[in-house]
Amino acid sequence: MRLLLLGATGLVGRHVLELALRNPRVSAVTAPVRRPLAPRDKLQAPPVDFEALPLSATWWGADAVVCALGTTRAKAGSAEAFRRFDRDLVLEALALARSHGTPTLALVSAAGADAASFFLYPRVKGETERGAAALGFASLTILRPALIGGERSESRPVERAAAALVRRAGPILPGAWRVNPAERIAFRLVEAALTAAPGHHVVPSAALT
Repeated sequence: MRLLLLGATGLVGRHVLELALRNPRVSAVTAPVRRPLAPRDKLQAPPVDFEALPLSATWWGADAVVCALGTTRAKAGSAEAFRRFDRDLVLEALALARSHGTPTLALVSAAGADAASFFLYPRVKGETERGAAALGFASLTILRPALIGGERSESRPVERAAAALVRRAGPILPGAWRVNPAERIAFRLVEAALTAAPGHHVVPSAALT
């Protein structure tokens, strides 16, 4: 199968890339990126400005798309910038994949995603989920991790401290509150892309511990 990977340089995306490149069922991976990736067998990494996506690029057409794009309000700089990246640009990219015939989507969202939420982060994640569902993918799998465990390339001290606290308390916490390892999330994303189960599926945090 041909896999389109959005967010290949992020924490989860890096693990998805490694799993996909090692999987004999995956014949090619296209990972549009802003920062260059080292050349690898089976990998095409076209440079892309996500504010000016190439509308006619043939690589939008794939057997499945995995979307691990995501940021935080602090990193984006404002609520408006956060919405622009985490919702608008994600949906623009997914719409291009769908318009080029890609039938399957595996998407990283977040625990508590709710388009009606009073809070910015879960509201934007819920709006992104709703927009993705409206694009008409034959197979749509949404993962809703809580805190994601792993070493990030950028510093997120508050998130790191929260993850450390939750990890210590892990044995007494409900499954939905535990840290979700990035490797586990990536595995489930690749599995969803390869399986392409028809319909709309949501994988909660408790299933990603």
